[in-house]
Amino acid sequence: MSTTPLPGIGVQYDLTTRERRHLSVIAHRDGTRTVNVYRADDPDACAQSLHLTGSETTSLIDALMPAHHSPNLLHTTDLGLVAERIELSAHSHWNGRLLGETRMRTDTGVSIVAVLRRAEARPSPAPDFRLAGGDTLIVIGTREGVDAAAAILGRE
Repeated sequence: MSTTPLPGIGVQYDLTTRERRHLSVIAHRDGTRTVNVYRADDPDACAQSLHLTGSETTSLIDALMPAHHSPNLLHTTDLGLVAERIELSAHSHWNGRLLGETRMRTDTGVSIVAVLRRAEARPSPAPDFRLAGGDTLIVIGTREGVDAAAAILGRE
């Protein structure tokens, strides 16, 4: 499986099956998914494309992996929440600034639950945590809040 970021759209996941069939899933920022199946005779030509809502995606996951449910697992989509990764660019306004200066929770209602830096994860960063270009922030909140957080963190 390969992953390709699609700035402003989401992430595309590509898979070639054992039978040499090319499939892709585009995870849109709004929580919807597009599933693409490519032609067997031309793996670059899309034969079928399905756009799924968030609840349809959840139903498909249930069908593909019925044992994935656990009573201890938080299903954020069931609660109207989303969790996303937001990368801080090297040219970001926030590069070198303290996390608390972003006023993220106050202004968007979003919580930054971890920061990934190189091969290290910093869970529950405090307001005095200094951000750096290349950091990936793991955020959780409403769809609107996460979109607002992405806009704030994308400021250069």
